[in-house]
Amino acid sequence: MLAIKPYSSFTFTLSILLLLTSHHAFANNKKLPDPFEAGWKGSKVCEKLSETKTNRILRCTFPPGVGHERHYHVAHFGYALSGGTVRITDHKGTREVSLSTGSSYTSNGVEWHQIENVGETTVTYLIIENKPN
Repeated sequence: MLAIKPYSSFTFTLSILLLLTSHHAFANNKKLPDPFEAGWKGSKVCEKLSETKTNRILRCTFPPGVGHERHYHVAHFGYALSGGTVRITDHKGTREVSLSTGSSYTSNGVEWHQIENVGETTVTYLIIENKPN
């Protein structure tokens, strides 16, 4: 017969500390700015077009040489109003991406990334974020 030992107070306390530490580490990552709060060299790059109980819509504009400092995203839909070439840096590394005007994407969220417009045209896109229920 399998005997299950009850937790000792030390084991229980250690388990709680590990749980709190891992939650604290995750929460610290969320101290990054969201896309609206993040800017570039002290200037805003996104404006809030609308905010309701269920979503928020931002328009973000990046002239050549302008980027978006390191930030995180909640689940969202993105739509390129005007395309161009951006350099994206995230946990996967750094890469250049060409965005076509009228292209769109969906995302379940981004832990962190930053971008910089490395092309010759202004890049503008909409971000439509889901808000938690």
